[in-house]
Amino acid sequence: MSMKQYEFWFVVGSQFLYGPEVLETVAARAAEMTEELNVSGRLPCKLVYKVTAKTNKEITDVVRQANYDPACAGIVTWCHTFSPSKMWINDLANLQKPWCHFATQYNRTIPNEEIDMDFMNLNQAAHGDREHGFIGARLRAARKVIAGYWQDEAVQNRLGDWMRAAVGVAVSKELKVMRFGDNMREVAVTEGDKVEVQTKLGWQVNTWPVGQLVETMDAVTEAEIDALIDEYKAQYDFATDDLATVRYQAREEIAMKKMLDAEGCLAFSNTFQDLYGMKQLPGLASQHLMAQGYGYGGEGDWKVSAMTAILKAMSEGKTGGTAFMEDYTYHLEPGKEYSLGAHMLEICPSVAAAKPRIEVHPLGIGDREPPARLVFEGHEGPAIVVSLIDMGGRLRLICQDIQCVKPILPMPNLPVARVMWKAMPDLTTGLECWITAGGAHHTVLSYDVTAEQMRDWARMMDIVPFPVSWTVKMKKKQKETQDILSYH
Repeated sequence: MSMKQYEFWFVVGSQFLYGPEVLETVAARAAEMTEELNVSGRLPCKLVYKVTAKTNKEITDVVRQANYDPACAGIVTWCHTFSPSKMWINDLANLQKPWCHFATQYNRTIPNEEIDMDFMNLNQAAHGDREHGFIGARLRAARKVIAGYWQDEAVQNRLGDWMRAAVGVAVSKELKVMRFGDNMREVAVTEGDKVEVQTKLGWQVNTWPVGQLVETMDAVTEAEIDALIDEYKAQYDFATDDLATVRYQAREEIAMKKMLDAEGCLAFSNTFQDLYGMKQLPGLASQHLMAQGYGYGGEGDWKVSAMTAILKAMSEGKTGGTAFMEDYTYHLEPGKEYSLGAHMLEICPSVAAAKPRIEVHPLGIGDREPPARLVFEGHEGPAIVVSLIDMGGRLRLICQDIQCVKPILPMPNLPVARVMWKAMPDLTTGLECWITAGGAHHTVLSYDVTAEQMRDWARMMDIVPFPVSWTVKMKKKQKETQDILSYH
């Protein structure tokens, strides 16, 4: 499902105490707010006003419907009047969709002349939201609280950002990952418990033989390859005359896409150690698939392939770009410390600063023919890098803010896509925290998704987030830092 196919349900809390006129006003205002929020253009998904709930049964009905409606990606609750929240307990405890508590009120200001007891009875969001907030805290429920006036741009943007994180949850729950071969031999961090991630995150991670991919490649027609080559020519600059190699990458891409789509898989992984029957490691093929929204993980890293797909889904419609990434090497000149991110071949062109070039060069690994790949520099701007790791019995999400820069060196003999960045708050502090937390060398880099959104996603998925910034704040207090690590 694309972002626009999801919707969020607006559920307003109240009670019968104030009489039918108040309830009619509340319902009319809720419908008005929903309409104005939708036409603001700041919400990526439609907000649907469902009910002004006065009883446990009304809440039960809407929560049951939300749980079983695949189009519903979450609920947004608001208490216009005072809503006794004991009647919400059973259903919030059984809610299986993300929940945002929208702490706002219909009127921006207190009207000096109009305010009387009737006004007070009708406009009790400050009262109702605190009751509602207590029951959320008492249930220890994973919820997002967004406070502010509902017509303010910043508030609407925050609600939209939360919706994107919740869509990431919906995508995760249905995500299938296709593994071509196994993990790179002897590598620890790319391993993980596939039963645990399916139980907790919904991911279905399974293996398809490379031989089946080769058979599918053999069935690709020259006409299909011609059509894809035309796409390449429209999107990329050709910096090679070796068209046979580029056509082979097109054959690989078409075959992988056919298999992914046939199985309903949105992410895939492969490894240079299992290319039986193939002439090249997919480079351009994997990059162009990522540009279409598929997730990828190198060396059999199925966790990062799934996370790439999820962040791409969360950032649909944005233009900064999201890519599979790897920390490769550092520039440690004092005062000018940078990380260079790259990979053998497979960085998504969505993060490119300029039109990527198709080039063919020897790979030096995998014992196959030189593959075609896209070569480019990443663009400047704030971004994040994200790593999901398996700690044995629990998962940990690690997220770091970075500032991408134009590479300080041209690196003319490095024929790969690359992104250079400053780690926040600085390279060595961030590095120490990342390594202490167990962060992987494979990450997802995104200019479009924020650390706050990843924290929201982690809480919705019942993962304890471990932002590097938390550790940075405690860096001078080593004992407290160790307590944090032990807790997580």
